Amino acid sequence: MATEHQDAAPDLNVPLLSDEKQMKLQDLEAPGNHVDIHTPGATSFFKTCFNGLNALSGSKPEQVESNSAHDCAGTTSVFRTCFNGLNALSGVGILSIPYALASGGWLSLIFLFGIATAAFYSGLLIQRCMDADSNIRTYPDIGEHAFGNKGRLIVSVFMYIELYLVATGFLILEGDNLQKLFPNVDFEVAGLTVGGKQGFIIIVALIILPSVWLDNLSLLSYVSASGVIASAVILGSIIWTAVFDGIGFQQRGTLLNWDGIPTAVSLYAFCYCAHPVFPTLYTSMKKRHQFSNVLVICFVLCTISYASMAIFGYLMFGSDVQSQITLNLPTNKLSSRVAIYTTLVNPISKYALMVTPIVNATKTWFPFHCNKRFLSLFVGTTLMISTVLVALAVPFFSSLMSLVGAFLSITASIIIPCLCYLKISGTYQRFGCEMVAIGLIILMGVAVVIFGTYTSVMDIIGNL
Repeated sequence: MATEHQDAAPDLNVPLLSDEKQMKLQDLEAPGNHVDIHTPGATSFFKTCFNGLNALSGSKPEQVESNSAHDCAGTTSVFRTCFNGLNALSGVGILSIPYALASGGWLSLIFLFGIATAAFYSGLLIQRCMDADSNIRTYPDIGEHAFGNKGRLIVSVFMYIELYLVATGFLILEGDNLQKLFPNVDFEVAGLTVGGKQGFIIIVALIILPSVWLDNLSLLSYVSASGVIASAVILGSIIWTAVFDGIGFQQRGTLLNWDGIPTAVSLYAFCYCAHPVFPTLYTSMKKRHQFSNVLVICFVLCTISYASMAIFGYLMFGSDVQSQITLNLPTNKLSSRVAIYTTLVNPISKYALMVTPIVNATKTWFPFHCNKRFLSLFVGTTLMISTVLVALAVPFFSSLMSLVGAFLSITASIIIPCLCYLKISGTYQRFGCEMVAIGLIILMGVAVVIFGTYTSVMDIIGNL
C-alpha cells in the first residue's frame, strides 16, 4: 500500500501488470523496522504482477498497492491498464448479484447503475487528487495529504478490515459450494459429529494454510490474474445452463421490494470497491491523460457483466435464487460443475494474497530481534484460525458481504475519495455545482452505510 510510514499502520506494496520486464521491489516499511514480503530474487516481476492482480480481484482488490508507484515514468499501456482495472473490479461479487436483484426487485437495478456512476466519479476524483501533488503515489498517500497521519491510518485500517472479512468470505463460499457438490457428507472427529459445511470450511483452511506460510508467492501466480476470466467463465456457464440444460428464463420476479433495498444496495456496492488500487493504475500508465478513458471502459464493461448476471440469474430462479447463484445450479450438468469448480479454485489461490498485507503489518508489532520465519508462521496460522472461527460463527455469505459493501466498500470507494478531494482541492470553501454534486454523493454514501450496515448486522444476528 503506502510507501512511507510515519505514525500509521504499515502497508503492503505489490506491483500490477506492466510492460516493463524488470522492476525492483521494495521492502515493507515500518517505523524502525523492515520486513521482506518475499525472499529477494525468488519471485519474477511477471509472476509478482499476477499475484498483485489476484489479490485485487478477490474482493475486491483495492486492498494492495504497487511498488511501481515509485517510478517517475509509467510503463503500462492503456490496454494493459484496462485489463488491470477489469481484474480489480471483477470478483466474487458477481456470484451474489442475482441475489441482490432478487432482494430489491427489478427497479433496484437503478441503484446498481447509480452506485456504478458514483464509483466512477469518485475514481475521477482520485485522479484529480493525484494531479494536485506529484508526491501522491498511493491511496494512503491521498488520505495523508488531505488529513495528515490520521488520514493515512484511517484509510489503511479500512483496507485491512476489508481484506480480513473478504478472506473470511472466501472460506464461507468454499464451504457452501462444497456442500452443494457433496450434500450428504458429515465428519466425525473424536466422537463429535461436524456438519458438512463446517467440516469443509476446516478442510479448506488446512489446504490453504501452507500457502499462508509461503515467502515466495510465485506458486500461485498462474491462477492469480483471474478476475475477468473467472467472471466470464461463470457467466457463460450460467447462460449455457439456462439455454441448453433446461432451466430457461421463465421467472417474472418482483418489481420492487423496499424491505430488501438495503441488502441489494450493499451487495451492489461490494462489486465496486477497487478504488484503492486506482492510484497504482494511474501512476503505472504511459499516457496518464487517458486514465479517465480507462475508467470508462472498466466501469462500463464490469457494469454490463454484473447487470447481465443479475438479470439472467433472476430470470432463471426468481425469488428462490440463493446468496451465491452457483448454489442453485444442478450439479449433474457439466456447465454447472464448470461454474462451481471455477468458483472453488479462485478463493483457494487468493486467500494467501489477501491476508499477506495483514500478516506483514502484524509482524511489525513484534520486537525486531524476533525470528522472522517463526513470526511469519505464528502470525499466519493465528490469522487463519481467527478467520476460520469467524466463518464458523457467522457462516452467512450474503450477510457478511453485504456488511463489507455497506460499511467498508462505500466508505473506502466513495466517501473517502470525495472527502479527500474536497480537502485537497479546497472545493469545500466554494459553493457551486461540483460542491453540490459531491455533497449529494457523500449523503448517499452515508445513508447506505447507516441503513445497509444496520440491515446486515440485523440479518447476521437473526441468523445466529
